[in-house]
Formats: sequence, C-alpha cells, structure tokens
Amino acid sequence: MTKVYLASSWRNPWQPAAVVELRNAGHEVYDFRNPPGGIENGFRWSELDPEWEAWSAAAYRAKLKEPLAQRGFNSDFDGMKWADVGVLLLPCGRSAHLELGWMAGAGKRTIIWTRDGEEPELMALLASEICVSLNEVLDSLAGSAP
Repeated sequence: MTKVYLASSWRNPWQPAAVVELRNAGHEVYDFRNPPGGIENGFRWSELDPEWEAWSAAAYRAKLKEPLAQRGFNSDFDGMKWADVGVLLLPCGRSAHLELGWMAGAGKRTIIWTRDGEEPELMALLASEICVSLNEVLDSLAGSAP
C-alpha cells in the first residue's frame, strides 16, 4: 500500500473516479475535495468570496491570509508531506503543478498521469514517471514502471 497525494483540479472530471480507483487498488489517497480532518468538502475560493474571480492582485494576496485559506493550505500541505508519492492528474491548474514540484524537490517519487489531448510540457521530465493510463499508474505504484 502506498500513500498517494493526488494533485489535480476541481475542474477535472476524472479526479473523483481516480481517487476511487486508487483506493480500490489498496492505496491510501489524499483527496483535496474531502480531506481527512480538514475543511468539509475541501477548500474553495468561493467560500471566501463568491466574486473571487474578480479580485485584484492585492485582494488575492490579502485573502491568502484569511483563516479559511490558511486551513485549506495547511490541510493540503500536510497531505503532501504525509504522502510517499505524488500523482499529478491532468488536466489541472497551477496549484497542482506547484504541489508536484514541491514533492519532486522534496525527493518524493512523482508521477504525471496524462492522456491523449493534453498539452506537452517539457518540465514534465522532472517527474519520476509519466503514465498514460490508470493501469500504468497502478503498475508504477506496484513497483513496475511503464
């Protein structure tokens, strides 16, 4: 059993199924949408302000100091530190890339899980592995790289 931090996006329609599949394969998975002991249903900017997409840069910076944003950050960062492996499920946004980058820099094993139609990214070479299917991810977590 591997402790997996699944980095992705609220907009990724495959994220909930990926959590289920990884858990069904026997892995412990940090799910940012339902963090253990964290914010119920995960952190969302809209919880701070429904008009969050219209913030100025200064307002964004100030909102990062809000207690709810701090709790969301701490929950996710604790999950990153807890995990043995980081899996970046594409497509995703900047936060997920920062998360996987931190994990790579911390010396943790990192996997990018991509599929046809995703934009190529040169810095993906920082990841330990690049997988193109659930089966490849599961094989990698089991110890046999694709």
